[in-house]
Amino acid sequence: MKRMLYASPVLIAMIFGGFFLWGLNPERDPNAIPSVLISSPAPEVTLPEVAGTGVPGFSHADLVGDGGPVVVNIFASWCVPCRAEHAVLTRMVNQDGVRLFGINYQDQPEDALRWLNELGNPYERIGSDLNGRAAIDWGLTGVPETFIVGADGTVLYKHVGPILGNDAISAFTTALEQARQEGSS
Repeated sequence: MKRMLYASPVLIAMIFGGFFLWGLNPERDPNAIPSVLISSPAPEVTLPEVAGTGVPGFSHADLVGDGGPVVVNIFASWCVPCRAEHAVLTRMVNQDGVRLFGINYQDQPEDALRWLNELGNPYERIGSDLNGRAAIDWGLTGVPETFIVGADGTVLYKHVGPILGNDAISAFTTALEQARQEGSS
């Protein structure tokens, strides 16, 4: 028993040291959160439109069969990073022909409508997720999150946080281009 008592500080120091070294690894991305959805079918959701927007909601069936990938962005009007990435998503839609669907997460319809009227609406479809159930199905860890769904309805890529900065935009557009190539082959 005494040996265990003498060894416990060393064992605790080794555990903390291991975490310290793991945290210092320069190749580790602290924002990388693996998703169990990657390579799995997109969640079976049916989301009504956000009242007052005039933009249809969507279901799983709307994500498949049009021959190309769909980008699904989970956003909210109260989300500051969502506001920051909105211009990037709008540019991707206008310049690159991205098909963008939105999941409006735990947002009052009048707030979402005001936000879209102020910033513009790049979304082809927007589903209302007032109670947050659909976001749970998508494995949401925080807004915004953006997914690339292949033409067959398979989730191919997940981006956590706003798509901002050259590295994030480059990684996202590369993943989108790969999804487009897979869809055309």
